[in-house]
Amino acid sequence: MSIFTRWVVNPGETALEYRDGQLARVLTPGAHRVGRRSAVVRVDLRERIVRVAPQEVVTADGVPVRVSLAIIMTVVDAVAFTERSDDPIDAVYVAAQVALRTACASVTADELVGRTDAFDASALTAAAVAAGEPVGIAVKAVAIRDVILPHEIRSAAMELITAKARGQAKLEAARAETAALRSLANAGRMLDEHPALARMRMVEAVPYGSKVVLSVGNDE
Repeated sequence: MSIFTRWVVNPGETALEYRDGQLARVLTPGAHRVGRRSAVVRVDLRERIVRVAPQEVVTADGVPVRVSLAIIMTVVDAVAFTERSDDPIDAVYVAAQVALRTACASVTADELVGRTDAFDASALTAAAVAAGEPVGIAVKAVAIRDVILPHEIRSAAMELITAKARGQAKLEAARAETAALRSLANAGRMLDEHPALARMRMVEAVPYGSKVVLSVGNDE
């Protein structure tokens, strides 16, 4: 009976072979002969997106909001990833959470209304990068996914937007009415200055089929 077994490492991953609790070698993609007494640990090296569930944090003015994140990361050191932490991804996850609370404490709820970029995402990324380096993880970015404001604030913001829209509509209606009155005033002055034009306009306004009698003489 052979003391070896065939072990295949897939593209996008690596494998660590341990013998008697010691790292023997790092296996690259392909087929390998591994001793039956060896332990092999697979490590996925592909880029991954870790979604941080909505966290309730408090703004600078004491308003609780719920914010969700997305962390884009890649394992770059399979040995450190395997040996230095029992849950290396969670270490990055927690670091991003803590940084989020700090970032949220520096902005107000008003700044968050309609602006998901009010948070300093670069500070979140820096914190995640620092947590990932010791455990073999390279963090590419931390992005804000959603900012969920309390229902009362969302309702107030919607009322404000609605009031602004109504005010704008009334303003446009007033401008149109003013323009119409100005046009009528200009037309009135023109008719006063040109009586013949006024009579012509009067004839045009008579309904079709009506009898029109013109009096030729002194305009007065």
